[in-house]
Amino acid sequence: MRTVLIPTDFSENATHAIKYAMALYKCERSRFYFLHAYGDEVYGPFRANSKLDIEVEKEKVKKETHKKLNALLKEVAEIPPNPKHTYETVSAFDSLVDAVNDFVNELNIDLVIMGTRGKTNDKKITFGSHTVQVFKYVQCPVLAVPNEAEFEQPKKILFPTDYMLPYKRRELKLLDCLCMEYKSEVHCLYISDFENLSHRQLDNKRFLTASLPNSYLFFERTPVKNKAEAIQDYIKLKNIDFLVMVNSRHSFLEDMLYRSTVDEIGLTTKIPFLVMQNLPR
Repeated sequence: MRTVLIPTDFSENATHAIKYAMALYKCERSRFYFLHAYGDEVYGPFRANSKLDIEVEKEKVKKETHKKLNALLKEVAEIPPNPKHTYETVSAFDSLVDAVNDFVNELNIDLVIMGTRGKTNDKKITFGSHTVQVFKYVQCPVLAVPNEAEFEQPKKILFPTDYMLPYKRRELKLLDCLCMEYKSEVHCLYISDFENLSHRQLDNKRFLTASLPNSYLFFERTPVKNKAEAIQDYIKLKNIDFLVMVNSRHSFLEDMLYRSTVDEIGLTTKIPFLVMQNLPR
């Protein structure tokens, strides 16, 4: 059974991510957990209350959270029912990243799915601060769904890679299952001026090929330039509808995430964006 954790702040973006997740796994037995982390709501950015005030506020927010989660379950139930799906709600008096990581480990979550922006819904930015934090620190694959992205079968998937990473089998299996369900093409894009690969790169490329037996693999190379531009150009050229990248030390994605904003690098995408963490679990 597929286990999916969906953080929610009860915004339109979060609801859109829930509907996308249900459509993506409509043919697979899945358990969806809807999570609301309310630590920041209690403490606030610079709130300096007494301990008693904190406890009162905590209890108040906790009750309100349970009320909203129950309402969310009723809303989900109004969507055409799917006998393959089950739904549960969880909440935590914690920060979003810590709460997500705790439930990922406790519930053995396969995938976290969330919106790209929260309640602020600032259309000038690609990814909100919470989404970027989850990309950075959550030890589980994360699928970010832009509010503009209506569900379409992921027929063409772009996977930029330098073949330097020893990919994790569990995360590639997640991708392979999607490919099997939707008969997807995976376009592995190597951004380099050189065609020849090192022994290490060849080994990783062979492992990637062996781990995606149910996909239609295409191996492409493009000369070095601004990597974000190369990715954007390929998305437009091939009408890509799903982007996959791996986050690891010294990777291009890590470089993007550890700058002040992803938007400084210029990677703006209106298609679903799957970040694999390349971490042992």
